[in-house]
Amino acid sequence: MKCITLTPPEHIQATIQLPSSKSICNRALIIHALAQSPCKLENLSDCDDTHVMTEALAHMPEVIDIMAAGTAMRFLTAYLSVTPGTHILTGTERMRQRPIQILVDALRSLGADIEYVENEGYPPLKVSGRTLTGDRLTLPGNVSSQYISALLMIGPMLEKGLDLTLSGEIVSRPYINLTLKVMRDFGAEVEWTSDCSLHVASKPYQALPYYIESDWSAASYWYEIVALSTQDATVNLPGLFAQSPQGDSKVAELFEQLGVGTKREGQTVTLYQTHSCVKHMEYNFVNQPDLAQTFVVTCAMLGVTFRFSGLQSLKIKETDRMAALIAEMRKLGYVLEESDGSVLSWTGQRCEPQNPPVIDTYEDHRMAMAFAPTVLREGTLCVRNPQVVSKSYPRFWEDLQKAGFHFTQN
Repeated sequence: MKCITLTPPEHIQATIQLPSSKSICNRALIIHALAQSPCKLENLSDCDDTHVMTEALAHMPEVIDIMAAGTAMRFLTAYLSVTPGTHILTGTERMRQRPIQILVDALRSLGADIEYVENEGYPPLKVSGRTLTGDRLTLPGNVSSQYISALLMIGPMLEKGLDLTLSGEIVSRPYINLTLKVMRDFGAEVEWTSDCSLHVASKPYQALPYYIESDWSAASYWYEIVALSTQDATVNLPGLFAQSPQGDSKVAELFEQLGVGTKREGQTVTLYQTHSCVKHMEYNFVNQPDLAQTFVVTCAMLGVTFRFSGLQSLKIKETDRMAALIAEMRKLGYVLEESDGSVLSWTGQRCEPQNPPVIDTYEDHRMAMAFAPTVLREGTLCVRNPQVVSKSYPRFWEDLQKAGFHFTQN
């Protein structure tokens, strides 16, 4: 499927079952494997990232290809370091361009046996599992939280546990806290000992069944749909926990500024229009980087000028998301500005739009899903390589159909 052409519904009133949280799934899978648990993980995601992790842990082949799954690359690097056997960990061409040296250096300092197969500092990796005797690490707080989470999750398996100190500004703290929550759910003893230090006790995980909640990151695209709808829209999202450990649950509060209210009843969230929208929005996305594309697109389409900071991690995602946003928003007639490598802003400057707009997705699931709702204002929209949504939300296009969107495949 090379391209999908979308047209919008006249009215939106839908109930959508979101995929389960990819972030929780991948943490639970690693911890479940470390616990050698025979119990079942319930409501596992069917997305690509979770599938490659499940297959790797189930079969443990000599060469593990995680394709484009960055979380799997980082989590499995740490997992294989404490697991008997030798494995090659590789991925797509883009994955082999994404740096991993900070994590490898940290694991080596704990005693891990890891070699670079091709280029220094990048996958593929050759990892030979062994008992790790180190117990202390210091990392910059502004590194990827996935490095930090990968290290924390193997902490209970270390002979002396793990003391981890984070220096400077700590980014994506909610993702670290999400890791701590899942670790504790499986019986780990882990805590913040200060604002920048963590301690993990040397205590094996417990084997137990575990249920995974729905994904607040996926919910963000339905918030966007409600915000951009030109008529009153209502979307029910069952399975979302109101008191969620997911950092992206912040989306509910942030979309209040863009005219979307949230009603919570049990484990169902209902989105509705409030018709109250700000004229300018500023926010630091350092703790919720996966929401940035959604808000960039939504604000521009609503005519809301913005300045969004804390976006430095977007450059090392599935693509350089800052560059991709600038290029694709220009196709819709919006001129964005990047500054300091971490800020995107829109002052209201417009340019001649592409007619009709054809959106490139850059092998990035979030580009496809963040831009699809713009059809509500554009009237028609083409999205290239729409299958990329399988990375986190395989049923995205089918769910749009349920909500009344129409599309043809080319």
